Amino acid sequence: MDRRWIIAAGIALLVLGGCSSTPPEEDQDGGPDGPVDLSEIPDAVPRVEPHSRYGNPVSYRVQGRTYRTLRDSRGYREQGIASWYGTKFHGKRTSSGEPYDMFAMSAAHKTLPLPTYARVINLANGRSVVVKINDRGPFHPNRIIDLSYAAAARLEMHEQGTAVVEVQALDPRQAAGPVLAADASAPQPSLWLQVGAFGSRDNAERLRQRLEQTLTRSIRVQDGSADGQPVYRVQVGPLETVASTDQVNLQLSELGFSGLRLVVD
Repeated sequence: MDRRWIIAAGIALLVLGGCSSTPPEEDQDGGPDGPVDLSEIPDAVPRVEPHSRYGNPVSYRVQGRTYRTLRDSRGYREQGIASWYGTKFHGKRTSSGEPYDMFAMSAAHKTLPLPTYARVINLANGRSVVVKINDRGPFHPNRIIDLSYAAAARLEMHEQGTAVVEVQALDPRQAAGPVLAADASAPQPSLWLQVGAFGSRDNAERLRQRLEQTLTRSIRVQDGSADGQPVYRVQVGPLETVASTDQVNLQLSELGFSGLRLVVD
């Protein structure tokens, strides 16, 4: 699905974004028609670059939600669900102004500055790639990065369409450190949807009881802290697949819950 996003650069400019939200779906998007040898396509090589003139607004809105662009990618590390986009957007302009190349090691992200170089690790098999983030998206719920077809294929996630990954921003000014990859033989990460976080356990328990009246899924209250204060997080799960995560996300949204957050445990 085409995305429309707003760039604030003194005046608001409406720009058609490049990447897709859920690849591939029916005839909307997909991979190449025949077999392609991707073994010789190298990882992106991090280098110091100025921020793109395009695609780096302080904030922008998509589908009624405001996103704030990070000014610095250093230290960014996040786990979540990756998707990919392909032929429908091949050759079209990305948010940074560069043409999208489905056979290059590139990606789209909602908030990291453009460009950012990042290592993406498939937590299911430990495979990793380095990509150049030069586009905005994905705006499908519970997706943190949209990969090029080549990057998705190298991670062995192109056939299923999604994977649970870790994204680690790289600093081109520093020597690359060790790859913090997951042990492919370790138990697979579980997915939870966080519905709310409270400073009061009583409030968290009230939400848990409310959810138990409408959901057949398990619901937990996780003890934690933030800024030295206790926090009680209400989470639904574990969710076995990305599809089940999407289903529960939709169900909760229809019940009026917003600001849902995916947690990889």
